[in-house]
Amino acid sequence: MKYLVTGGAGFIGSHLVDALIVKGHQVIVIDNLSTGKKSNLNPRAKFYKKDIHNYKSIKPFFAGMDGVFHLAAMPSVQLSIVHPLESHDINANGVLNVLMAAKEAGARRLVFSSSCAVYGDSDGKILKKENMKAAPKSPYALHKYIGEEYAKLFSDLYGVETVNLRYFNVYGPRMAESGPYSGVIKIFLKQKADGKPFTITGDGKQIRDYVFVEDVARANILAMRSKKAGKGEIINIGSGKNYSVNQLADLIGGPKKYIAPRAEMRHALADISKAKSLLGWQPMISLEKGLKLI
Repeated sequence: MKYLVTGGAGFIGSHLVDALIVKGHQVIVIDNLSTGKKSNLNPRAKFYKKDIHNYKSIKPFFAGMDGVFHLAAMPSVQLSIVHPLESHDINANGVLNVLMAAKEAGARRLVFSSSCAVYGDSDGKILKKENMKAAPKSPYALHKYIGEEYAKLFSDLYGVETVNLRYFNVYGPRMAESGPYSGVIKIFLKQKADGKPFTITGDGKQIRDYVFVEDVARANILAMRSKKAGKGEIINIGSGKNYSVNQLADLIGGPKKYIAPRAEMRHALADISKAKSLLGWQPMISLEKGLKLI
């Protein structure tokens, strides 16, 4: 099979590309390298430095693709708050460009990488279920929700099969030193290596659901081939287990330093029953094991 991966030089995208190539698929990667790195690229994938907000530039690379994995984004809550116009151009207009290119090329299915940020605080409910009302608290979260809605619309109007995966806190090798997918884990590990205390925003009681990047890559592949999905379904991809930021700091081990809170979702715990039923997916790597693999 032939697949196109947008953002395939990034943290999650590069792991997905590796997994696809191991399975014998042909892979094309488009990435503008704003957050991705050439060092992440699998040498057996064809790489093109392109930007998803330029439709004419990316359109030719969709020809002949059996499916598209759309991971390219400006993946930052904080940056989207500071630069909402740029974030919208990349994350909202970009997903429309990718969907249009996939439609015009006749790609069978598109798997969209969304985010648990779409949930917001969900009226204080800790367990996040896909049928909850979206309550985005940042432009980034809103743009991901727009992407989901566009994906479903393209299934309904144009017959492009789509699946929306809402990632929770993804971690693993190749995490960026800064940004959302550095997440708190990468920050804590770097602070520990530098002999510094862990900086914890607010009271540290924020609950997070950490899922290992290889499990996320596997979820994408299952979403691409699942016969039970393809009509714009929203599916949580998390571990189904929760840890507070304080608990994570204790697990890694080191002194803590509390700093001012910031705009972020207070609680995030994935209900993964839908992933199990529609994709046949569940995480295989625990947080304790995953931390040792970074």
